[in-house]
Amino acid sequence: MKVSKISAPKIYLGDDNVLRNHVITYNDEGRILTIEPLESHDLSSVRMLDGYITPGFINTHCHLELSHMKSVADTGTGLIDFLLQVVSKREVNQDYVEQCIDEQDKYMWNAGIMGVGDISNKSDTAKTKSESKIQYYTFVEMFDLWNTSFTENTIKQYVEVLKAFNLKSGDKINLVPHAPYSVTPKLMRYISENTSIEDVISIHNQETPHENAFFVDGNGAFPHFYHQLNLSLQDFIPTGKPSINFALDNFRKNARFLFIHNTMSLASDVQFAINNLSEKPFWATCPNANLYIENTLPNYRELLDAGATMTIGTDSLTSNWQLSIAEEIKTILKYCSYLSFDEVIVWACKNGAEALGFDKELGMIELGKMPGLVHWQFNENEETIHASSVKRII
Repeated sequence: MKVSKISAPKIYLGDDNVLRNHVITYNDEGRILTIEPLESHDLSSVRMLDGYITPGFINTHCHLELSHMKSVADTGTGLIDFLLQVVSKREVNQDYVEQCIDEQDKYMWNAGIMGVGDISNKSDTAKTKSESKIQYYTFVEMFDLWNTSFTENTIKQYVEVLKAFNLKSGDKINLVPHAPYSVTPKLMRYISENTSIEDVISIHNQETPHENAFFVDGNGAFPHFYHQLNLSLQDFIPTGKPSINFALDNFRKNARFLFIHNTMSLASDVQFAINNLSEKPFWATCPNANLYIENTLPNYRELLDAGATMTIGTDSLTSNWQLSIAEEIKTILKYCSYLSFDEVIVWACKNGAEALGFDKELGMIELGKMPGLVHWQFNENEETIHASSVKRII
């Protein structure tokens, strides 16, 4: 089996450890064999790079099945109008849908992404995932739009979607709720009772101020959203509490939650989740999607100070310009310079792998693992992340 050696001035292991002038040895499977000081190797046998080496990325939130909808939705409309555009413009030729899915799977791989937490409302991505180099955690996302008369058919529909996936080795799948504003307590409890403690529960969370307003007093734009869909809200009763409280009050306490977006989440929301779950929750941020839809970003400092364990997602091409974790990192650091690359790369690697349960092989450059390697090269010897190009090594 072929063995290769590679080095760079900085090697980020995926946690908060950074090695300088070390050599990584790996085989042709991409498995890490050794990590040793550069001085212990014959330099002629080592591929020398400038810039940084990091592990491959984990994209904890994607909608691969919406890859055909790039630039279909307008930017800056807010979540409600965005959702209405997705609903009204989603259906197109199936061959084109599958072509776009396949193209974007390959794009993510080439962009250094090793693992993806992917939302599926349909089985459109099943074939691509079964053949992909990427490790996928498919979240079959359910919603009954706050109408208990829809719940039984919703369950039948999405159980069939789940059955349509033939998982390759390492892939995972389970049922999840879409968001508090679209799932009845009845459906939430069904999902809770039909997923195991090992399953990850992905849920869209507090992406817009209208979500909390909806739950606190029934105000905000969601009543208008349901009116536009010609749906009643006869089964909805405001709780007087933030939406995250509703989700956790209707789910088992030992669930492994992955909260998505969290654009409007406060320290009190993070603390509520930590205090009411026996398993550590994770918080996925999708900054380019937040800017695309709501023109805002989460208050990362507040979330971190409250104890949030952050991960990074891309969301879909409906709400993004590309499916690239490297570009998400650049956006975070551009608008939040109080954060460092050293911090955020942990979100994209180690934390993401742990959130999806992919940490046995991915997320860290460690002996015996196959995390993938990514090269961050800086233009004109300028060490500026925003000017860097990012390429997969293995």
